[in-house]
Amino acid sequence: MTHAWIADRTKTFDSSGIRKVFDLAAKMKDPINLSIGQPDFDVPEPVKAACIDAIQSRRNGYALTQGMPVLRDKLQARVDAEYGHADRKVFVSSGTSGGLVLAIWSLINPGDEVIIFEPYFVMYESLVKMAGGIPVLIDTYPNFTIDPERVAQAITPRTKMILFNSPANPTGAVAGEAEVRGLAELAAKHNIALVSDEIYRFFCYDQPFVSPARFNDQTLVIDGFSKSHAMTGWRLGFVHGPQEIVQTMLKLQQYTFVCAPQPAQWAGAVAMDVDMAGYVDAYRRKRDLVVAGLRDHYEMAIPGGAFYAFPKVPRGTATEFTAKAIEHNLLVIPGHIFGRRDTHFRISYAVDDSVIHRGIAALNDLARAL
Repeated sequence: MTHAWIADRTKTFDSSGIRKVFDLAAKMKDPINLSIGQPDFDVPEPVKAACIDAIQSRRNGYALTQGMPVLRDKLQARVDAEYGHADRKVFVSSGTSGGLVLAIWSLINPGDEVIIFEPYFVMYESLVKMAGGIPVLIDTYPNFTIDPERVAQAITPRTKMILFNSPANPTGAVAGEAEVRGLAELAAKHNIALVSDEIYRFFCYDQPFVSPARFNDQTLVIDGFSKSHAMTGWRLGFVHGPQEIVQTMLKLQQYTFVCAPQPAQWAGAVAMDVDMAGYVDAYRRKRDLVVAGLRDHYEMAIPGGAFYAFPKVPRGTATEFTAKAIEHNLLVIPGHIFGRRDTHFRISYAVDDSVIHRGIAALNDLARAL
């Protein structure tokens, strides 16, 4: 029975399928867990020390809504140096998820259409529906590349936003410069808001990261420290884009998240100076382990970034496959959580090498048994 008090907007989407797998993992004994989308390395020591120092120095009160100068000014200088846009401003958000929520609430009216590339990060479609928007899904299977011509065909007078994510969750796909430029120029031509989720930008293994903000100065960028510095629980994100949009998002942040945690912001300023190249190299090697280990039994577009692979199930549906995997004490995420297709499954290789090897063995055993 649904309680009469519950708002209609909450009925437009279900609970996160990934969180359901997390709950299942907590009940299993020593599972081969390839479901968790967070780094397995620890927060770098200088970052932890900076947070502890902030706490012990009594920097524990409310932060400025736009972010503490120690971090925000540093981020602004980096963004200015990278893009040189006179109107591009930065603020600190309560995680990248907080930034996404504020972006959609600030820009989407009921009935507005939002283009989303499928498969997509689980939050995108639900957040659009929560704001009363209409998700317009563009299928990118089997190679997960973006065709600007297909995007152009999907644009209508009601199109308000394009949600873009590279490197991508769940596929690990990294958009090349031609794709990114084409998308950026298309958004500019049609006066459509382009929101670029760049939380995995550090993790590019085969080609340089390219942001659409290079080609379209109105691009709104969502970023943060969760994946790059293993600070997932610290809720420290940042947003940069046109000043008027940023000010609108800040107005909403005042009445919702209020601010990002202050001690985490002092730590974030230190994190910006920590060299993470060694961690990226380690994840490139883990990617290569997965690709080499599964190539004989699975069809898979080679992931160029993030820390995910998105293989196709050998036969049947991904739902059936993941149920079989659970019987073998293996946890992966079925592809229907990321869109309409139930043909692929997500692996996270942000785990210890021993878990990767166990996972590869279990997956290959499954493929042979089907």
